[in-house]
Amino acid sequence: MKNLIVNADDLGWSEGVNRGIAEAHGNGIVTSASLLANGAAFVLAAELARTTPGLGVGVHLNLSDGAPTAERETVASLLNDEGEFAGGPEGLLLRMARRAVELSEAEREWDAQIARVRDIGIAPTHLDGHKHVHMLPGLFEIALRLAKRHGIAAIRVANEESSLRTALAAGPEQHAGIVMRQGVQARGLKLLARDAREMAERAGIATADYFCGIAQTGELTREGVERLLRSLPEGTTELMTHPGYLDEELKKSATRLRESREEEVRILTDTGIRNVVASEGIRLIDYSFVAEAA
Repeated sequence: MKNLIVNADDLGWSEGVNRGIAEAHGNGIVTSASLLANGAAFVLAAELARTTPGLGVGVHLNLSDGAPTAERETVASLLNDEGEFAGGPEGLLLRMARRAVELSEAEREWDAQIARVRDIGIAPTHLDGHKHVHMLPGLFEIALRLAKRHGIAAIRVANEESSLRTALAAGPEQHAGIVMRQGVQARGLKLLARDAREMAERAGIATADYFCGIAQTGELTREGVERLLRSLPEGTTELMTHPGYLDEELKKSATRLRESREEEVRILTDTGIRNVVASEGIRLIDYSFVAEAA
């Protein structure tokens, strides 16, 4: 059986991102979303999640953008002088190497993020990481521990399958330099993730069989998605996406994913894409199905 999780990252980032995800689910192939507990539009996103029972919702563990969910003084090693997260995973990894980050504080922050999602009435289907931060050494183990603590049965393993990355690369409008740079990132994450599925299995936490979408972040094309669907392997694959609508909050955000989010809404709601899903016999699922099958 060919199962596909189409996950929309960054639910809660802005009202426009929320609307785009809702559109891509209600009229498209998105089955799952990852909720930012510290997102500017978290409350609206939580209401969307509660009133959309067909959308699986996970927690998008974050140490890269915005203010912390825990009390600032309890997670100070994660923050910059303005009291916000101090940059992306690469900078965090360097600071971890210098022992400038307390892993216990990362666990405290993620515990608070998961608790905020649960306290607002959402039972998370899975955990994943904003900018894949949960795959860094020492942090994946924390994510597994928190999944067990909170009764969350599945986790994303950001180990991009090379053949699926190649399939998604179709489409003349992609920016080759960006795709190449993100492909290098995908290969780096693959090294970090080489034992992750086995670690998750030992912890009793389910994973998808395959994952893709890193190299094409912000560069998704209709041609690439169709080619992916037609070459999907047996088992369960997660396709990571970033649909949304460009609004003022998103324009002010420290993200390069702006107009590309609207293009992803168009791709993910395309009638032809939906027809390919049906003709290929692909079952659209969320992470709760992965956990049940484990």
